[in-house]
Amino acid sequence: MTNVELGLPALPAKPYPEEVHARLAADAAELIGRYPQPRSALLPLLHLVQAEEGFVSATGIRFCAEQLDLTTAEVTAVATFYTMYRRRPAGTYHVGVCTNTLCAVLGGDQIFAELQQHLGIGNNETTEDGAISIEHIECNAACDYAPVVMVNWEFFDDQTPQSAKQLVDDLRAGREVRPTRGARLCGFKETARILAGFPDERPGANDESGAGGDPSLAGLRLARGEALPGTPGARIVSPRPETGGTSEGTEA
Repeated sequence: MTNVELGLPALPAKPYPEEVHARLAADAAELIGRYPQPRSALLPLLHLVQAEEGFVSATGIRFCAEQLDLTTAEVTAVATFYTMYRRRPAGTYHVGVCTNTLCAVLGGDQIFAELQQHLGIGNNETTEDGAISIEHIECNAACDYAPVVMVNWEFFDDQTPQSAKQLVDDLRAGREVRPTRGARLCGFKETARILAGFPDERPGANDESGAGGDPSLAGLRLARGEALPGTPGARIVSPRPETGGTSEGTEA
């Protein structure tokens, strides 16, 4: 009777090839050295192995466990809890469509449905050419730009089904695509390495992060008692005191 028939776990995953293991171990040592407790480096290490294979494989889980003196079960529990760690290979461009409440109401569900049909793949699947994978994701913290699509975690705001389909077509064709905000796109594996904590080596990329746009700053302007563009003289709240003192109508 085999282990499979008994319902026992498979034998431990194979290790990385020697040269890959040596390279990743050097990177892992740098990441672990940044933390007082080695196990605190688990999230960056998971991004590191994802940068190697495009997903967190059983081999990657074994590597992380060995580096941090954890069990593979402990590493697996973390890797399966956070959705940014993929359990199957991502495409060169991983497209995430927000289907949380506001994005869904404004068209996110339709965008996601039409993209699946357009690409001929389902949720968490990848096109045959390996170029595009797609996933419905929860809130991107960008509700002021809904509906939002992300490619390798860079924002594409105010999308429509047509603009989203044009976006993936341009990516597959190799045409330059620029996010609405943030640095220009790189591949999914390169993005994972940056998320692990290593610098973006592309010249000028760190200067492309941008800043908050008008929708993001509207609340701050209202809190300061300013009028929003297109609403001259209209104020929703009174200005707050700059420093110290008391608000109008109140006592110290």
